[in-house]
Amino acid sequence: MRQSSVRGDGPRRRRPDAKDLGWDDSLYEEQGNGAAGAGRTGAADAADAPAPDAPVPDAPAPDAAVPGITGAPVGGGTPVTGGTPVAGGTPVAGGGVAATPPVITGGVSGPPGITGGVAGPATGSGSGTVPAPATPAAATSATATKDAADPAAPPADPADPAAPGVPDGTEPTAKGTRRARKPRSKGRRVLRWSAITLAVLIVGTAGAGYWYYQHLNGNLRKDALDLGSGGLEKPEPNAFGQTPLNILLLGSDGRNSEKNIELGGARQDADRKPLADVQMLLHVSADRSNMSVISIPRDTRVTIPKCTDPDDGKVYPQTTAAINTSLQHGGPGCTVATWKELTGIYIDHFMMVDFAGVVDMADAIGGVPVCVDKNIYSHDKKGHGSGLKLTAGTHSVKGVQALQWLRTRYGFEDNTDIGRAKAQHMYMNSMVRELKAGTKLTDPMKLRDLAEAATKALTVDEGLGSVKKLYDLGGDLQRVPTERITMVTMPWQYAAGGEYVVPKPGDAEQTFSLVRNDTALDGKDTKKKKPAPDPKPTTAKDKLDVIVQNGTNSTVRGPVSGRANVIQDRLVSLGYTGASTDSRLTSQADTTITYPAKEGRGDALALAQALGLPKDAVKESSAATRLRLVIGNDWRRGTAFPKPPAEKKEADKAPESADALNGEDKKACMKVNPAYTF
Repeated sequence: MRQSSVRGDGPRRRRPDAKDLGWDDSLYEEQGNGAAGAGRTGAADAADAPAPDAPVPDAPAPDAAVPGITGAPVGGGTPVTGGTPVAGGTPVAGGGVAATPPVITGGVSGPPGITGGVAGPATGSGSGTVPAPATPAAATSATATKDAADPAAPPADPADPAAPGVPDGTEPTAKGTRRARKPRSKGRRVLRWSAITLAVLIVGTAGAGYWYYQHLNGNLRKDALDLGSGGLEKPEPNAFGQTPLNILLLGSDGRNSEKNIELGGARQDADRKPLADVQMLLHVSADRSNMSVISIPRDTRVTIPKCTDPDDGKVYPQTTAAINTSLQHGGPGCTVATWKELTGIYIDHFMMVDFAGVVDMADAIGGVPVCVDKNIYSHDKKGHGSGLKLTAGTHSVKGVQALQWLRTRYGFEDNTDIGRAKAQHMYMNSMVRELKAGTKLTDPMKLRDLAEAATKALTVDEGLGSVKKLYDLGGDLQRVPTERITMVTMPWQYAAGGEYVVPKPGDAEQTFSLVRNDTALDGKDTKKKKPAPDPKPTTAKDKLDVIVQNGTNSTVRGPVSGRANVIQDRLVSLGYTGASTDSRLTSQADTTITYPAKEGRGDALALAQALGLPKDAVKESSAATRLRLVIGNDWRRGTAFPKPPAEKKEADKAPESADALNGEDKKACMKVNPAYTF
């Protein structure tokens, strides 16, 4: 009797299982019957995991993970490179779950977690890819279309002897009659079956990829970016429409879980609000050719601006204290506000990780080589120290040992945060080199582990609160060559009494100014092609359209009222009678003149000369439509721009006091304090 081709009207052919396809059954276990549906959006609760014989839920539980997946973005999904191991498969009509073959591979480059990303195509069957989440992780949104063919009921195939209504040795003619035909070869039948199976897998795994993407999104914790009110705005794009990227990386010492207490000790601090003991500002240049990282000692005394906790509305007044306490004033958004006020640098995003997160991510990475010049044991009779114990030479550290390395103060150099910051720089540089070499995460399961660890470990701002955005960020970071990565510590000096440190006058501001002006700290930007001679003005002064804006807003010092009007009057007296003002108040550290791309530079330079501004205050911008003069916090009084001290030279790299470390320095080795050796 013929089987009916109508869905649900009689028995159906069995879908090929893992054995039929030659895969390992232990990786692709068939689940019970359940209703058809696409992957659900959200992390699955462990309590929802089905029993072995229970009906299949809308999406597989995380424990049903498989080592890899290929899939095409279906129904409007966006393809990106990489490969993502996903959990389980997608339920299909008639029971069972679409099998997912272990066929992905993915190139990995760039630092993980807070410093990197993934790149490289996934290979294998299928016309699309699901991204490989790493450093931090990422995946693409790919949803199955409503009208997609039922994977459990592929269309009848005349080449298949089991196809309904087609006896062996015959095929239908155009008029419906039958005639004898030459039997198809077994090879052609297998080829056709492969095509059908591939189509089933592509449709079936798309939903699972989307589910896993949502699962990773659910792991991320999010918080407000900026709790201050300084008004610092994002820099104008350059002539090519590019803007630099600034990310504040924070390490929290919170003991808010048993694991964090176990790793960090000090159980008595379990109820204390966490401190931001690790703070690094990561700056990626607008053209993505170089990266600069500035650490700041945790005990640096700074002005913490007024912040309001977004959770309970508590207002923390402006105060002067150690910068690590800023995290207690409403969360990481107050630390961001403090950095912006201190440096004048706009911050696009933040990432924060705690003790447990560092350990989990270090385990997922699989070991990072570090070096000490002597045996070290970071422990003394008073209980000081991280517990790090290594013999002289190079060691690969991971897990708890990696956390110990990053936390060690007693045992490195002078037993202060300065030595600890240098050790953190060495670790990060080494980690970047390892990941760029592509030797750590070629295993899809390791990629999955890192994706889970990174997303569970991180707290990020709302603007970075998805794995897709983290993936894009990783792409920006991995473009930077390691030899153009420079890590420094903010130049500092001891305050009176020596109990804490403060920014070193001159040197600290020089470092911040280089970053504000998107100049690499390694000094190599000066080797770029010399610019063409300065053009001459093309517009008469009285015909020039100039907008003047007050940029002296400051959370700490407050704005200088009327600055735009004062400078506009000065311009009129100099013959720029077309000058007008923009009444909007903004915040900017440096006074700048921006002009439209490819035109107006000669006029902008003449305007700068008339006011006594340096040439580097003149900037080309693709967003500018006319000349715009913004009066920054470096010109809060008077009508003539303040002249720099005679001995001050234009800086082209970080000062010596910043103790710069290059990303390609493979010989760097931490100096061990003699009191902590064995």
